[in-house]
Amino acid sequence: MSSRTGDGLHWERGGRRAILSPPLEIEWRREQRAMSRIPSTPLAAPASRPAPADAPVPGSAAASVVATLESVVKRYGKTEALRGLDLTLRRGEVVALLGPNGAGKTTAVRLLLGLISPDEGEVRVLGRDPRTSSARTRIGAMLQVARVPETLLVREHIALFRSYYPHPLAAAEVVTRAGLEGLEGRRFGELSGGQRQRVLFGLALCGDPDLVFLDEPTVGLDLQSRRRLWEEVRALAARGRSVLLTTHYLEEADALAHRVVVINGGRLLREGTPAEIRHGVSGRRIRCVTRLDPAYLSSLPSVTSLRRDREAVIIYAERPEEVVRRALLEDDSLQQLEVSAAPLEDAFLALTGGDAQHPTGAAP
Repeated sequence: MSSRTGDGLHWERGGRRAILSPPLEIEWRREQRAMSRIPSTPLAAPASRPAPADAPVPGSAAASVVATLESVVKRYGKTEALRGLDLTLRRGEVVALLGPNGAGKTTAVRLLLGLISPDEGEVRVLGRDPRTSSARTRIGAMLQVARVPETLLVREHIALFRSYYPHPLAAAEVVTRAGLEGLEGRRFGELSGGQRQRVLFGLALCGDPDLVFLDEPTVGLDLQSRRRLWEEVRALAARGRSVLLTTHYLEEADALAHRVVVINGGRLLREGTPAEIRHGVSGRRIRCVTRLDPAYLSSLPSVTSLRRDREAVIIYAERPEEVVRRALLEDDSLQQLEVSAAPLEDAFLALTGGDAQHPTGAAP
C-alpha cells in the first residue's frame, strides 16, 4: 500500500513503513508503470520462462549475443562521453569494463540499462531496446549509487524486488546465493557496509536475470564474503548468464573476467582475455636483487621497461628467459628471482598512460 505526502511516497507492507524521497519515488513509479504493462502470469521456474517472439534461433551466432553497443556516440552538452564505442556481451561471459575516471564506463552502463539514449548508434539488450519493460525485467543491476529504504527488513526488500518480475528467483534461493542467511529479519539500516553490499547483490538476482550489471560489487566485503561473491559470479556465468563488471580491484577483474574491455576518452583501447591484455602490453615481469647496473639491464634485448622496488629491480621483457640467462651469467650473486606474468594493473596503466589512480569511478 502506498500514499503521497509532502515529504515523499509512503510505502507500507506488513506493518512496516518507509518513505521514498522524490528521486526514489520517481524511479519507483517508473518501475510500477513498467510492471503494469506486463501481463499477469503465474510465477514459474526459470526453465519455463517463455522465449520472446523475436528471440534468435538457438545455436545461431546471434543466440550467444546478449547486449551490444554499436558505434555509439553520447554527448553531454559539448562533452563527448562516448565516441563511436562498440561493445558486445555474450551469453555465459563475465566482461570487466575498465577505464580511468571519465572514460565513459558509467555512460555505457546507463545506456545498456535503458536509463539514457544514444545520440548516435544503436543499443540492444536481448534483441530489443533496453528501455522496454520486456528487456528491463530480464536484467539485474547492483549499482554503487543504489539506495533502498533503510526501515524495511531484508526479507521485505527481497519480496518487494521479486514482485517486479514475472518469473522471479525463489526467495530462499536469493538468500542462499547472496549469503544472506541470518539477515532476513534485520532492517537494512542496521546492517554493516559489507552486509548491505550482499543484500544489494541479492536484489540484483531477484528477477533471475539473463544479464547482470555489477558496479564495485565487493566494496566493504571481508575476504570470505568477497570470495563467496566471486564464486556466485562464476556460477552465474556457468548457468549461461552474462555479467558486466566494473571494479577498481584489478585483481578481481583478473580473477573473474573471461574478457577485459579497456576504454578511455569514450573510445575502445583494447579488449581480450586478462592474459592477452597483460602479455600484449607488458610482456612478462622479472623481479630480483642484483648488483647489475639498471642502465645495463635496460639495454638487454626485449627489455621494455625497468623500475626499482626497494632493494630489488623489476624488469619487463618480451623474452624474459634471455634476460634472466644474461643476468645470471653477469651476476652470480643474483637472488630472490621471480618471473611472472605482468599484473593487469601494470597493463592497464600502460594502456591508459598512467592516467588514473583508480581504474573506475563515476564518469560520464
